[in-house]
Amino acid sequence: MDFLERLNHAVDYMENHLDGSLDYEEAARIACCSLYNFQRMFSYIMDIPLSEYVRRRRLTLAALELQHSDIKIVDLAMKYGYESHDSFTRAFQKMHGVTPSRARDRGVILRSYPRVSFHISVRGDQEMRYTIVDKAPFEIFGIEEVFSSVYDPAHKSVPEFWQECHENGAYEELFDAANFRRRGETYSGMCAIHGALNYRNTGNSTYPYMLFAFLTEQSDPLGYTRVSIPAHTWAIFTSEEHGYDQIGAMTSQLWKRVYSEWLSASGYDKLDGPDIEIYGDCGNGNYYSEVWIPVVQK
Repeated sequence: MDFLERLNHAVDYMENHLDGSLDYEEAARIACCSLYNFQRMFSYIMDIPLSEYVRRRRLTLAALELQHSDIKIVDLAMKYGYESHDSFTRAFQKMHGVTPSRARDRGVILRSYPRVSFHISVRGDQEMRYTIVDKAPFEIFGIEEVFSSVYDPAHKSVPEFWQECHENGAYEELFDAANFRRRGETYSGMCAIHGALNYRNTGNSTYPYMLFAFLTEQSDPLGYTRVSIPAHTWAIFTSEEHGYDQIGAMTSQLWKRVYSEWLSASGYDKLDGPDIEIYGDCGNGNYYSEVWIPVVQK
């Protein structure tokens, strides 16, 4: 069974459990990956978080049921996973623009969110630059936060974390702890701090993210989180050169193309484990972004 088939079977499972107990872990098992990887794959391919997709599908089915049955609204709320009449009414009105009781009126306009289906993305207009590399173990250190993989629909938590570290001086302190200045490198214009995620288990609905520097003999990691990254075979994807203000967008674009295009046709499976984001200075006023994922050949 290939990558896309597994994803579609996971969607089959979710569709069959929208009106009952839906186990995200079981959906991830069907997709043959961890919950973390399943949630990220889904959100990058579909441009919507997994939990939001399920919410919209449940409210779509609830609206249809209101129009074609006499079910009580409180029973409908419980059927589709809401703890109370009020919480269901708020969610229903937010999506459909009317209350559940109004949804039964003839002529009322409701919204329908269709079931998704995964297919091969055929593109010939934009190449993807990647390399497969075996790397020995290495260590990183830096500033860690734990983020929700369920309640972050716009993927804004990590960018805000970066901005906060720049504004409060934490980024520059980490830069100094890596002792880049001793090597004659300056803070301005250097992309010496990178991003790492999913390097340890923090629970089903969260993941760790770290602003990090590679640990060297010149580093001073005291007071920072240290992580040992085991030996892996890595697929490394590199963006085109871009401006400094495009770093975040280019990294997100790489992730989207990895999940929606490369994995389905590469002959590799993505392993659960650390993911690395590298931000590099080209030395000519431009920058590049890299995404590293641990892989195994099928």
